Amino acid sequence: MITALGGGVGAAKFLEGLSEVIGGEGLSVVVNTGDDIILHGLRISPDVDTIIYRLSGMIDANKGWGVRGDTFDCLSALSRFGSQTWFNIGDIDFATHLYRTQLRQEGFTPSQVTSELARAFGLKEGITVLPMTDEDVETWIVTDEGEMHFQEYFVKRKMKPDVIKVVFRNIERAVPAPGVIEAIKLARVIILCPSNPIISIGPILNVKGIGEALRATGAKIIAISPLIGGVPLKGPADKLMRGLGLEVSSAGVARLYRDFLDVMVIDTEDAREAEIISDMGIKPVVLDTLMSDHSRAAKLASAVLSEI
Repeated sequence: MITALGGGVGAAKFLEGLSEVIGGEGLSVVVNTGDDIILHGLRISPDVDTIIYRLSGMIDANKGWGVRGDTFDCLSALSRFGSQTWFNIGDIDFATHLYRTQLRQEGFTPSQVTSELARAFGLKEGITVLPMTDEDVETWIVTDEGEMHFQEYFVKRKMKPDVIKVVFRNIERAVPAPGVIEAIKLARVIILCPSNPIISIGPILNVKGIGEALRATGAKIIAISPLIGGVPLKGPADKLMRGLGLEVSSAGVARLYRDFLDVMVIDTEDAREAEIISDMGIKPVVLDTLMSDHSRAAKLASAVLSEI
């Protein structure tokens, strides 16, 4: 079995490619839920939904999120009442959030809800999507303009305030969701997807027990840098790393994972960092990591698996 950790558009793209090249082997995906937010009275889990939409073939590939062909009539109608509509939710997407909220009100846990959504969207047999925890955790960004939910910082404020600190609210109560530790223990290889190391991988690693499980596993652990030439293709990884005083580079990402990482995949543009990564005791692998289409994502996934 292969186990992957991640969240966001980059992770979803990679996982789509990975699902095409693993044959009948099982794939468990541990997904960040720190991006979760409540809007319009609805529970929204962007990373979980993006990965399920992508693996089901329903993703809007042009945007990298949401459902292909979705309309935004409900959001437009909400604006009539003065509701905040800065977070773009399509009509089909609204149905997902309505169903999630209904199940949560009925007593379902986030992992049970995720399982129901994966079934409803027809994910391929053998693919399991697991939220990192069943506790409600939220990522908040402390900026020079005050503290705000990550989604407000990222979507509404367009990453403009300077970052001072990142806080995972309620993380001290979080324990791994059912199946997460087992997925790590039973894996023959563990892949950290090309995801933001601070707000996509970071919350997962901060759930008590997950870091310990990664350090104890006998599986090879491979990470893929989300940076190309020191810049993320999407999202605020560079701004967050810089705001926290971290080196904004693939080597800087490797340094965050060095206590459990075996292999670090970096883009050809960052080949000069290979020696730095090797000096950490981590094997550097230089590949073309740009996933501009499905075939390139599958090619990258095949190349990553060849390092096992």
